[in-house]
Amino acid sequence: MFKGRIFSLTILAGCSLVLAACASQPKTLALSDYGSYRCGQLDIRVAPAEDGQLLGLEYLDRRVLLKPSPTDTGALYVAPGDTSTRFLAEGKRATLTLKGDLLPECLEPGAIESQFEAIGADPDWSALIENNRMTLTPPYQQQALNEIWLTETLANRHGRTFEAKTEAQSLEVRVAHQLCEVGLDKRQYPSQIRLTLDGNSFEGCGGDRERLFRGVQWVVEDLAGAGLIDRSMVTLQFLGNGRVAGRASCNRFMGNYRLSDDGLSFSTLGSTMMACAPSLMNQERKYLELLGQVVDGRIGRQGELLLETGNGEVIKAFPATTDNL
Repeated sequence: MFKGRIFSLTILAGCSLVLAACASQPKTLALSDYGSYRCGQLDIRVAPAEDGQLLGLEYLDRRVLLKPSPTDTGALYVAPGDTSTRFLAEGKRATLTLKGDLLPECLEPGAIESQFEAIGADPDWSALIENNRMTLTPPYQQQALNEIWLTETLANRHGRTFEAKTEAQSLEVRVAHQLCEVGLDKRQYPSQIRLTLDGNSFEGCGGDRERLFRGVQWVVEDLAGAGLIDRSMVTLQFLGNGRVAGRASCNRFMGNYRLSDDGLSFSTLGSTMMACAPSLMNQERKYLELLGQVVDGRIGRQGELLLETGNGEVIKAFPATTDNL
């Protein structure tokens, strides 16, 4: 009898240790079936490494191996010895922090943000989709319709289609991930929207506008039509929390940016104090002066960034193809 009690206690203690160990283990890999995501302007690929324990993360010309780490949700992977680089996978969406910068929500091809906003003009309408529920302010109406439950009827790498039926009407929302412009000022958004109510269709745009600018470094190729000095490097990167940084020719600079319905602007720009050749210093001075005068930013037909000043001068930049700038 005494031995039996010892045996029972041993089993219970062993089970407790097993449960504690299991609780501390990282969750099963929860990757998109596509194995790829888009985090703003940055395309990434993820796949288990050859040993099956680490996760390979590829972006631009880099490949980083990440180690599994305990988490309460999804599957978390962290760069060994560098907690400023981490990837949290949650199926069709993910969160990526690179070198301390939290990128826009990473989406598998065709997926929409966890909180997806859409607007239309002429007539005006707006919608918010979250967890397959939609809040809609229909065209020609002021009062919002809340708690419309959506059914996803189409999902592919190009977008999503949702349908719903209420007591008053039937509706369909189609989302296509193509550059979209809305309103008289032609504000740009990452997705085109078609809202159909009882057979009547209304066009609009949607998605987080910061996705158009963030995720990559932009390499400047032209300053107000004057080009750049050969082999000089001028860059710009939109970071989290409204911060901006880059290389101005000789020095590195940092500051703030603001993206709103009124446009895009930069403020409190400052730089390091290195001295270079006079020609580089002149180019740097011109670049920072132009940045301070920017009133709007757009994405061109070739994917280039166009920053326009109040005088109509334009800074043109393209996404970097390397991480080694």
